[in-house]
Amino acid sequence: MTPKEIESLGPELADFLSEFSECFGRSEPRNKLAIYIRGQLSDMDRKSAEPIALDAGISPRSLQEFLGSDQWDEEAARKRLAQIVARDHADPEAIGIIDESGHPKKGAHTACVQRQYCGNTGKIDNCVVTVHLAYAAYNRPFRTLLDSTLFLPEHTWTDPERRQKAGIPDDVVYRPKHWIALEQIDRAVGNGVVFSWFTADEWYTQRPTFLQGLEDRGLRYVMEMPRNFRGYSFWPGPAPTVGAKTVENLCRYSRYVRDVPWTRYHIKDSGSGAMVWDAKAMPLWLRRDGRTLGPYWLVWVRNVLDPAEEKYFLSNAAPGTPLEAILHVAFRRWPVERCLQDAKSKLGMSHFEVRKYLAIERHLLITQLSHLFLARQTDRLRGEKSGGHDLPSSHRCGRHDRRVAAVAA
Repeated sequence: MTPKEIESLGPELADFLSEFSECFGRSEPRNKLAIYIRGQLSDMDRKSAEPIALDAGISPRSLQEFLGSDQWDEEAARKRLAQIVARDHADPEAIGIIDESGHPKKGAHTACVQRQYCGNTGKIDNCVVTVHLAYAAYNRPFRTLLDSTLFLPEHTWTDPERRQKAGIPDDVVYRPKHWIALEQIDRAVGNGVVFSWFTADEWYTQRPTFLQGLEDRGLRYVMEMPRNFRGYSFWPGPAPTVGAKTVENLCRYSRYVRDVPWTRYHIKDSGSGAMVWDAKAMPLWLRRDGRTLGPYWLVWVRNVLDPAEEKYFLSNAAPGTPLEAILHVAFRRWPVERCLQDAKSKLGMSHFEVRKYLAIERHLLITQLSHLFLARQTDRLRGEKSGGHDLPSSHRCGRHDRRVAAVAA
């Protein structure tokens, strides 16, 4: 945003920041928060503490202290953010989306840095990885980040002296990314956010404890599966005597899906044209922790414009759930990707130059506040207009529930 545009939103920004006053206590950190967020919303090329401070005419050390040592309650601010989303942007069919992001960094001193896969560069790189929970309305374009957490690698941060220099608290220990995701979900729900669905990429589908964690919490999901994910197209009994098959094998050769016709679904309109996929569904049983579980949904889709492009989705939605609703969620990972893209390109999420754990976590949180402000302004300017359902209504396409047929057979 240009300085003029930021100035025009001055009253709205002041009202927004007043919602967080109690989290920042004294006037000094509250003023620094306003400076930091104004800097993130500006059109500066680099949005770390130093250039933001210099642009505002204050000492860079002032904002560095704001991130690293000033007294304010980041957990209360995170809670307030979630409460605002729950209060002002509630959607009974809201989707929670889990994703992670890499932030390239030089050297070995930044908290949690190591050589690992970095989505930002698309390769193994020296970077910090963060796990994120996004909130997306089902029938409207509203989307925002609810939580962002630093991932502490398992083996490279065990040295006490190195941890102390990076300011990593003793109670911060290695947790797999899918455990972090479940913790984020618990925080959001505990702060009043209501979700109807969750989705994530196939990496999370391959973590049985993540799927079980969602199910233990009574949460409904649609998750992409790799083609070699294994299951059964029939109830194999409590102690199967035959091996599970890959979902690719089941979709191509199972008698339960062979005779089911493809049904065409218009997923959404994108910048490159309409996104249209053929789909069919079948029941799927899984083995987990010595138990046979199911039936789940196995949904097989192929791109109409490129039939060689296929995807497989797993869902624990109840029998009778319209297939079009499951597909709608299956193809709704893009809001978190857009959130992260906007947070990086517009707000400087990856621009942090601080090295201490607390300072990085606070920078991520403030970026979430800036992003929520932008999302709210975009929603306000959009007015009461809401984009209609991305999928065709029930009278325009058939609803096939292969799970019901399988259970009744």
